[in-house]
Amino acid sequence: MHWSDIAGDIAVFRTHWANILGYIAALLTIATYSRTTMIPLRIIGICANCFSIAFGIFAHVYPQLFLHTILLPLNSVRLYQMLQLIENVKIVSRGDLNMDWLRPFMTKQAAKTGEVIFRSGDPASAMYYTVSGRYRLVEIETEVWAGHVIGELGLVAPDNKRTLTFACVEDGEMLVIGYGQVKQLYFQNPKFGFYFLQLIGQRLFRDIKRLEARLAAAPG
Repeated sequence: MHWSDIAGDIAVFRTHWANILGYIAALLTIATYSRTTMIPLRIIGICANCFSIAFGIFAHVYPQLFLHTILLPLNSVRLYQMLQLIENVKIVSRGDLNMDWLRPFMTKQAAKTGEVIFRSGDPASAMYYTVSGRYRLVEIETEVWAGHVIGELGLVAPDNKRTLTFACVEDGEMLVIGYGQVKQLYFQNPKFGFYFLQLIGQRLFRDIKRLEARLAAAPG
């Protein structure tokens, strides 16, 4: 057998497998775009990236190889973040009211002494996580320190109105996330929404108990 024949057989072999890999990659890409929830989308997307990379190598399609070599780690990181988010929300829903798990999805906002972040009756469009400083819920005369979430109940309020006034007492920093982004996280993964609602329920019952304790301690 001549080297030319061997080279031809190798070329046919490469073309055959390149076509198979290419069709599988195409089908997986179609399946990726058909998903409505984020975790299955990322998993199928990672599979599509792997087959597309293999297709790019076999068929010498270097733009395809370049594109999916970048998309593969990106999809992997996003999948890991979403899985971690779900796991952290599960932990929170069991009783830990710490909101550090939501911080990667929030943006920084400075607060100055005397600044009113929002007033009672204002439209509610975001919730806040206090990183530093000191704050006050004016109507119920409650001090708010670092590590607390404020404004999450506005997400589920029928009229989306603030029920309290939230003011800064000492300079600090907050993290803020819009309700639109919270809803986006919910639609990307319904489990997030379920556990987030559990968290809101826990906070609501905690506030009810606090009110009951105040009423019980008030003079008759």
